[in-house]
Amino acid sequence: MSRKGNCLDNAVMENFFGLLKSELLYLKEFDSIEQFKAELIEYLDYYNNRRIKAKLKGLPPAVHRKQALEAA
Repeated sequence: MSRKGNCLDNAVMENFFGLLKSELLYLKEFDSIEQFKAELIEYLDYYNNRRIKAKLKGLPPAVHRKQALEAA
């Protein structure tokens, strides 16, 4: 979190939470907190390991990160 009045530092997290709400929270009805937690863990796995990003040359973020670290 950034200092008060400096919204640029929060842009990445604001974007993530916006995606989380639109792709998970608003699309489903949850019967319990446990069900929500399980769905959230599944979504986070998808977001990091299976989601294809054009900006990352068609790779999921985790694979792109690994390749970048190996190249350095």
